[in-house]
Amino acid sequence: MTDLWLISVPLDKTSLSNVEQLKRSIAKIDRASCCKFHIPDLKVGVLDSLLTMSDDLSMLDKLTESVIKKTGQCMKEVMEHAADKVLENVFANGDHGINQRVVLSPLNAYLKSFRADLMSYVTKFQWDKAKYPTALPLSSLADIINKDVSLVETELKFQSTAYNNVKASLQSLEYELDGNLQTRSLNGIVRKEDLVFSEYLTTLLVVVSRGNYLKWERTYESLSDFVVPRSSRKLHEEGESGVFSVTLFKRAVCEFKAKAQQSKFTVREYSFDLEEAKQRERKQLSVHKKEQYGIFVRWLKVNYSETFRAWIHLKALRVFVESVLRYGLPVSYQALLLQTERKHSQKLKDDLASLFIHLDPTATATAGKTDPGGDIPAGLCQQEYFSYVRFDINTNVLEIRQSLSFESVMGP
Repeated sequence: MTDLWLISVPLDKTSLSNVEQLKRSIAKIDRASCCKFHIPDLKVGVLDSLLTMSDDLSMLDKLTESVIKKTGQCMKEVMEHAADKVLENVFANGDHGINQRVVLSPLNAYLKSFRADLMSYVTKFQWDKAKYPTALPLSSLADIINKDVSLVETELKFQSTAYNNVKASLQSLEYELDGNLQTRSLNGIVRKEDLVFSEYLTTLLVVVSRGNYLKWERTYESLSDFVVPRSSRKLHEEGESGVFSVTLFKRAVCEFKAKAQQSKFTVREYSFDLEEAKQRERKQLSVHKKEQYGIFVRWLKVNYSETFRAWIHLKALRVFVESVLRYGLPVSYQALLLQTERKHSQKLKDDLASLFIHLDPTATATAGKTDPGGDIPAGLCQQEYFSYVRFDINTNVLEIRQSLSFESVMGP
């Protein structure tokens, strides 16, 4: 797991010297790096308004991270279902020993490249001046991000509901058509020539458990005086049940059904026209679901990425605002992006505290607290207080895991 920290220090001689020392220290840590994070010259505006701006950006930061997580979770659920379908087909075809590299999870394959792209985006960050013009006030830039993120949150609910409704309708119909003999479609099992329909006669289909076959053969004629003798035939057997046909006079149908139920025989309602209509509906829903899946997944990928990029711009805004509040005017600071494995984070944190203690000697005594208890404005209260400005980029938003992966099912 990787930790990403955005920090800023003033451009005084001591701090700049310590930045070089920090780079040398980080070079000794395995898989760690330190690079400049380029934030353009933004409009400061009225200094007093920055305190309110700091609080507003903090709330927007939480909202944006939440939307990224929701979008990622939704993508996991949607694409994971597709992966399960592929896996079912693999096993259905008997390919249990197939090399897992041949069959890749759509989600894992996508996230592998996606995570690399976004990590590269952070380390090579360039402010998007077309989308976030630097001539605009800070509040206007925040409003652009807020509007975009809120729109994604709203659209996510709409898109998710639309897709899940189609999915639920198809699942309900598939359960009805593909369940056991008491509920599933009998299309393909029953032929028209198996049924007798006339002005007076009709054929009923009865599901009988395997243990009651003999009972059925002995008693079905006695369930009504209007049953045609020796008319029952077993049409299909599946699992622990079978489907039997029986011909009788139409006027005796209600009486026969009632007595059959008492004997634990299940009379199935059946209509060729209805069954064919359900099959057509199934095909239509299946096509519609595939279309919705493609639209939804494309939307998720685009907006997951776009919201993440907006989030990094928001982090840059926060660094700028807090740097001005902390270090004063004129604007003079250096923003840095620190990257390290989580197991080395504490060492890097200790090095930073030692190198930049001169910026605020009280920070050592208050490390780990949200408020140093001094003259730090409410807007500057972060998760922890440091002698330098620091904001974490939670890389957990990119760590979407599948509950069941191809690797875990197929083995190494």
